[in-house]
Amino acid sequence: MIKIIINGTECMVEEGITVLQACRNMGIEIPTLCYDERLRAHAACRLCIVEVEGKSNLMTSCSLEVYEGLNVQTHSEKVMRARKDLLDLLFSNHPNDCLTCDKSGDCKLQDYCYEYGVARGTYEGEKRSLKIDMTNPFYYYDPSKCILCGKCVRACQELQGTSAIELNGRGFETHVGTPFELGINKSTCVSCGNCVSVCPVGALMPKRSKYIPKTRIWDQREVRTTCSYCGVGCQINLVVKDNNIIGVKPLNVTPNNGLLCVKGKFGYKFINSPDRLKTPLIRKNGKLEEASWEQAYAYIVERTNEIKEKYGSDAIGGFASARCTNEDNYLFQKLFRAVIGTNNIDHCARL
Repeated sequence: MIKIIINGTECMVEEGITVLQACRNMGIEIPTLCYDERLRAHAACRLCIVEVEGKSNLMTSCSLEVYEGLNVQTHSEKVMRARKDLLDLLFSNHPNDCLTCDKSGDCKLQDYCYEYGVARGTYEGEKRSLKIDMTNPFYYYDPSKCILCGKCVRACQELQGTSAIELNGRGFETHVGTPFELGINKSTCVSCGNCVSVCPVGALMPKRSKYIPKTRIWDQREVRTTCSYCGVGCQINLVVKDNNIIGVKPLNVTPNNGLLCVKGKFGYKFINSPDRLKTPLIRKNGKLEEASWEQAYAYIVERTNEIKEKYGSDAIGGFASARCTNEDNYLFQKLFRAVIGTNNIDHCARL
């Protein structure tokens, strides 16, 4: 532990952590757009700058390690003015369409512009105008809204390990792109959507299904649950409006640490489909008809007993689901082995 001074207050902090981490441990919020605790410090957005005693320039707190005797000011007049200028520069090259943007209310750039009093971009001139990449079936990329924080690129490279996207071009022409600008669908992208999850603005957004209505974040609620697609047990928040699931957000906890696969991130849209079965169906005279669960259970018991009596237990087989819990599948195999009396039990673990 070492002694440092933050905003005039002496404190003991762990050696080796950054100024940003030390401030957050003390409850001091410093704005960031490019920072992610899972990624190497990049210092691209510069918003986390702080004033350090003895330094002529402002320092990025996400990349500056603490040292004995460090004296920093996180919200001095100089720092606040510089942060406002940085936000002004970003917003000057950003569409001012917050009224219609789907990210409104959940956009960090919007939040910080409000906090620092940036009502409009004052730097006039040419703005980036690049074509929206709609080639991925699950999400799209709008380069005009991209602030070039690099989080999506680094998440794809450092966390997902796919390296499907990178920062192409130089200077004013810099943008997130794919090799040879062939589009995301021609890249090595696996549609995990982790780039979408980390994007702080509206540049990377999921495509809206025809079954999902337009909504604002203040009309939504989040429900924590476990992804049911495989046995990893990824923790997710289901985004819900009017009892309909309209999105999925990964939780940065064990075991997935804020990451998901394509199924966990985007494989929820069947839930609101009008084609989804909502009651059991029993075939009568060659036609499937809706039935109650009581009728379905009675039919299953009746037919199972008939088949077992006429052909024996091994004429019956069971097929379990990878989307059920381990406990459900355990009971299912016990039903077949101990009650029905057959080992004809399989499991679709390749869903």
